[in-house]
Amino acid sequence: MNTKIIIIIAFSYLYIFFEILLSRIGKKDRIIEKTSDKGSFWVLVLAIAIGYAVSFKMGASPTGRMAPWNTFFAAGVFLVMIGLYIRIKSILALKQQFTYNVTKLTNHELVETGWYKQIRHPGYLGQLFIFLGIATSMSNWLSILGMMLPVLAGFIYRISVEEKFMKEQLGQKYADYKKRTKRLIPWVY
Repeated sequence: MNTKIIIIIAFSYLYIFFEILLSRIGKKDRIIEKTSDKGSFWVLVLAIAIGYAVSFKMGASPTGRMAPWNTFFAAGVFLVMIGLYIRIKSILALKQQFTYNVTKLTNHELVETGWYKQIRHPGYLGQLFIFLGIATSMSNWLSILGMMLPVLAGFIYRISVEEKFMKEQLGQKYADYKKRTKRLIPWVY
């Protein structure tokens, strides 16, 4: 098996471990007032699993191969690093309010610092960069499409559920925040 594929698979497992570890940190100190996930967590997990399966299947195929492999591998690694940076910075800005479920905690505050000054979902933006980087590193445009289409669909659903919940829980304050910010891409979307 190609060394680059082994590195991509190993990194993917490390990233999954990283996300599982994040989900366990700081759970004791939080009191959940209300949660309304509407299955969006599992929709997102399924979308990511489908994205990985299709992307790795296409990445192993010569169909759709882009050359040179080293250039796209390096670009993918760079995108992953950008994504990790954005994801970690956004989680640090949320501190104890970071959860994997769509949740309102006791004493919930709307965070408007760091990346949250400009976009409402920087953690998701970071993840999208990570998935784009993983797929790009396989040097196959079908791999990129196979990863990004289901993953984007999963995140779009998740964001719509989360934003509806936040509007219900925080009211006008969240509505005003939505007017000042974009969902994922500063000044664009």
